[in-house]
Amino acid sequence: MADKFPVLVFTGPRQSGKTTLSQLIFPEYRYVSLENPDNLEFAQNDPNGFLKIYDKYVIIDEAQNAPQLFSYIQQIVDESGVSGHYILSGSQNYLMLEKITQSLAGRVYLMELLPLCFSEIETVKKQDAYTSIIYGGYPRIYDKHINPSDFYPSYIQTYIERDVRTMLHVQDLSLFRKFIDLCAIHSGQIFNANSISKAIGVDLKTVQRWLSILETSYIAFTLKPWHKNFSKRIVKSPKLYFYDTGLLSYLLGIEDPEELLTSVYKGSLFENYALVEIMKNHKNKGLNRNYYFWRDSNGNEIDLIIERGLKIQCVEMKASATVKSEFLKSLHYLDGLDPTLQIKHYLINTQDESQQRTNETIVSWKNIEVITE
Repeated sequence: MADKFPVLVFTGPRQSGKTTLSQLIFPEYRYVSLENPDNLEFAQNDPNGFLKIYDKYVIIDEAQNAPQLFSYIQQIVDESGVSGHYILSGSQNYLMLEKITQSLAGRVYLMELLPLCFSEIETVKKQDAYTSIIYGGYPRIYDKHINPSDFYPSYIQTYIERDVRTMLHVQDLSLFRKFIDLCAIHSGQIFNANSISKAIGVDLKTVQRWLSILETSYIAFTLKPWHKNFSKRIVKSPKLYFYDTGLLSYLLGIEDPEELLTSVYKGSLFENYALVEIMKNHKNKGLNRNYYFWRDSNGNEIDLIIERGLKIQCVEMKASATVKSEFLKSLHYLDGLDPTLQIKHYLINTQDESQQRTNETIVSWKNIEVITE
């Protein structure tokens, strides 16, 4: 893409590897971080002078901190006609995209970099599913051999003190931390803003604004119900998930695989893990897909629907090594509703081997990338 677009943008969670990846791919580029106070002041107060120094083949980290640069970058790349002129990165998705689309529309390629997926981490090949869930995918954990119980408390504290304080502009963040904990408890469930509002004593608009902050900073995201209105009685509220199950496990107070095995959150954590693994593999291959869930008023549900035109992939995720008939039955709720749909059926579980059946593919948690093919 650097050969086709003048500007590339890496966005994603803090510490997902954006800086490391950009420097590895573009070792000849100069690097400047706008988290450095001196660099930030220079970029904000004199954007023209800043870009005269960092004029070409530059990686600008946390670029959303100085949106003044984008209009100047637009003029520079339009005049130069150089592909791969600038590499920008940032960890606040909506803030980054809003400012970029205003100035650099049509000139930029956007790439989301999520934490590592299973196939990218050599050391997890010997782990079981539940250990992988608790460790999560942040590169530093594996690079520096950090225990999750040491990494995630620091990560969430730094996140609240830095990103959230900046976006909320308030001093007392204890209610927001309680909000995050409640979101963790309800992960994999329908997001009920009203019940959370009552539980923590804030109004509905505040809950909705706080959710957007979790999404902006790549802590959590929502999955919308499938929009095909075959039944007017389908659920219309979104479900809530976290981008990293290591962080989610920490918020739920789960520190070891044995504890997870007997936890009431085992199923929702595995579902969250499998869903995000699918998303990571899609993004790593440059594939854009639409993700939904489906549930009707009778409680019939499909965990995940991946839509690409008339091609539909129905996916169930079960924290079990046994394939039960009811698991497979739920995969076929959409069959026959529309003869033009091309539907494939997948069941992801905790067994180590995948298998092809007549009407379904049973996918091992270790081989989730087959769903992206």
